[in-house]
Amino acid sequence: MGDAVVAVDPGLQKCGLAVLDGDTVLARAVVTRDDLGAVIRSLKQKFAIAEVVVGNRTGAEGVTAAVRLELPGVPVTLSDEAGTTLEARRLYFAEHPRRGWRRLVPVGLQVPPEPYDDYAAVVVARRRLGRRLAGNLGGASRKEEESP
Repeated sequence: MGDAVVAVDPGLQKCGLAVLDGDTVLARAVVTRDDLGAVIRSLKQKFAIAEVVVGNRTGAEGVTAAVRLELPGVPVTLSDEAGTTLEARRLYFAEHPRRGWRRLVPVGLQVPPEPYDDYAAVVVARRRLGRRLAGNLGGASRKEEESP
């Protein structure tokens, strides 16, 4: 297994977490802010974490501080999370096909029956990995915001 990227979709009450190795999702979870440190410690035991990517919106500052406390020396990057909720919703329904009358209603008008912040974290990670790949290939990529 290569180096894993941990992505966090931060929030005030809960956070979505995803661990990816390339395009492979190794783990996903929705955790409370209170449990975030313990979950990160658990992930550190299971995976060789090369980088953590945190969405730059609500709650990003506190989440970044918690990640740095648990993973000293691991680079933490803030990433633009605009539009991740809609992408996460599509990803959720791709993995959980709608049944019955829900098949007739457009995905954009539906909300998953459970929290799907972990899917938003998958989207954040895939965006970051795509940008890293584009940068390695010499393609144009928008520079991510490195947090201090």
